[in-house]
Amino acid sequence: MQKTLIKDILAATEPAGSVTVCGWIRTRRDGKGVTFLELNDGSCLTNLQCVVDAGTPALEGLGDNGTGAAIRVEGRVVPSPGKGQAWEVQARAITVFGSADPEKYPLQKKRHSDEFLRTIAHLRVRTNKYSAAFRIRSQAAYAIHSFFRSQGFYEVHCPVLTGSDCEGAGEMFRVTTLPPGERDLSKDFFNRECRLTVSGQLEAEALAMGLGRVYSFGPTFRAENSNTPRHAAEFIMVEPEMAFADLSDLMDLAENLVHSVTDSILTTSAEDINLFDRFVEKGLVDRLRIIASEPFARITYAEAIEILKASGKEFTYPVSYGVDLQTEHERYLAEEHFGRATIVTDYPKNIKAFYMRNNDDGETVAAMDVLVPRIGELIGGSQREERLDLLEHRIMELGQQLSEYDWYLDLRRFGTNPHAGFGLGFERLIMMLTGIANIRDVLPFPRTPGNLDF
Repeated sequence: MQKTLIKDILAATEPAGSVTVCGWIRTRRDGKGVTFLELNDGSCLTNLQCVVDAGTPALEGLGDNGTGAAIRVEGRVVPSPGKGQAWEVQARAITVFGSADPEKYPLQKKRHSDEFLRTIAHLRVRTNKYSAAFRIRSQAAYAIHSFFRSQGFYEVHCPVLTGSDCEGAGEMFRVTTLPPGERDLSKDFFNRECRLTVSGQLEAEALAMGLGRVYSFGPTFRAENSNTPRHAAEFIMVEPEMAFADLSDLMDLAENLVHSVTDSILTTSAEDINLFDRFVEKGLVDRLRIIASEPFARITYAEAIEILKASGKEFTYPVSYGVDLQTEHERYLAEEHFGRATIVTDYPKNIKAFYMRNNDDGETVAAMDVLVPRIGELIGGSQREERLDLLEHRIMELGQQLSEYDWYLDLRRFGTNPHAGFGLGFERLIMMLTGIANIRDVLPFPRTPGNLDF
């Protein structure tokens, strides 16, 4: 089907002549002798006005169809006398592909609550807010791939099905082919317990040991019964791993990635970002410009604790050395104390994962978190422990079996080297870029406790 995208019609400096456009009717206004349609095809935020004169075949083809109907309009692009766009289409013929019963179509009103729209996730992409959010999501993914490609990274695909717990937290979904009540794992598909991955990191490390620089971009799963605005059971992680690299290299990579992606979105998605600046978070564009251009503050965990103690703020979670930073602490550092993105390094080892490299003090690890305003932690990573004896000791110290990580330990037995990597929560990045406060609203079909619809 030959058609022209609405974004290309609206961006043209000269009228496109005869065109065919397809889309969904956003609004219909019937006047004396003329009908005005606002048409949107998802290619951009702005609707295209189509003018349908009374007594024409086009109006006959339209019939009484209105908001929500999917149509094709054939006509001529002419200068628009109205405000807001340079061009409109004078309709010559209209074909209706699918009508939408106005008594049942749930998007008749101009504004709906986010809570209501979550109940119709399959339709909410037809609203301005969600079409803009998912276009930004697509552009951000493209910007991430472009950045890593420019830095010499290779994209790799890590397994979703795994036999190991990368994070050691045990909050994993189990996968089985056994019938209900059967407990003999020797009869299961893999002859052992299988789970959905919480991270592709361990496999990405292995691939980095031959390819040098790799990154994965894919789904991960966490069986955490949490209903906070920042958690979902299924989400996307961006996980680069670098051979022959230390914590300093990793911090530079993380900062450059966030700079690059934010700057790209400000350029490529200006119309959509401005929608969020006007209606979701005032000052969003200015905040993103700071993130895109200002160097990140860099402090140690110990320094962060002292800053928080001296802040005079009453935190819900008290601050003391050895506790994990909570979102309120992270946001204070990034929003109020520094007023920009902040990297915190050198956390106590007892609050971090087994694979993080021990520092010389024996108490902390070479870890880093990137904190950004409004979100808190955006990126978490570390230099990986490359020394076989120390890694084995840490695994056993945490009560895990060395046999479960034998292949991972091989990476330390054969050609070990300093290496580092991090995980970036893609949905948290989209929340940062749009000002959207709930992770359920940046996922097309969110998977949260009790919610497996659509």
